[in-house]
Amino acid sequence: MNFGSFLETITFISAILTIILVLLQQRGASLGAGFGSSGELYTTRRGLEKSLFVATIVCAVIFVLSILGLLLIPS
Repeated sequence: MNFGSFLETITFISAILTIILVLLQQRGASLGAGFGSSGELYTTRRGLEKSLFVATIVCAVIFVLSILGLLLIPS
């Protein structure tokens, strides 16, 4: 297993995990939010919601770095 295939595997896994983590996050955006009358209350993230948020950021950064690595290594 060379470094290029390792980076391809990391890219694929991080892409799938990022999609799953984004879909797991809950936001109270209703139909009214699209028209400007959301009435949303700003709160801080706690517990599992904060952990999902941080994990999403980490997976997205790993995804971007692995793509940059694939671009920089010679094929």
